[in-house]
Amino acid sequence: MFLANKNFPRPSILLLRAAGMPVKSIQEEFQGIMDEQVIQIATAEKLTILTFDKDYGELVFRYGAANPPSVIYFREKGHDPLFAGRTLVSLLLENGARFENAFTVIEQNSIRQRLYKTGDR
Repeated sequence: MFLANKNFPRPSILLLRAAGMPVKSIQEEFQGIMDEQVIQIATAEKLTILTFDKDYGELVFRYGAANPPSVIYFREKGHDPLFAGRTLVSLLLENGARFENAFTVIEQNSIRQRLYKTGDR
């Protein structure tokens, strides 16, 4: 379901897993790979990238990554390393949020999504 980028906090990864969400981790499985390789893995395995790295917007939209993976970009890190995990658990389990075929930006008090064009994924 998710691919946590190298900058995604481990406590949030563990929280998501404890909530029953499958999460692969770049830190655990693919240390040192480039962003383009993260996109390749996410695309091949149909995983949504979790990241604090704003470069993914540029990689997906400006450079036109073919068949882009869904990305959830956290613009702010919050007050603790569990912020991202808690936010996702709340959005998914309590609010039924959907992140497929979209680039999603999560801020402290707002969420924005840019849907991919049909056929992009």
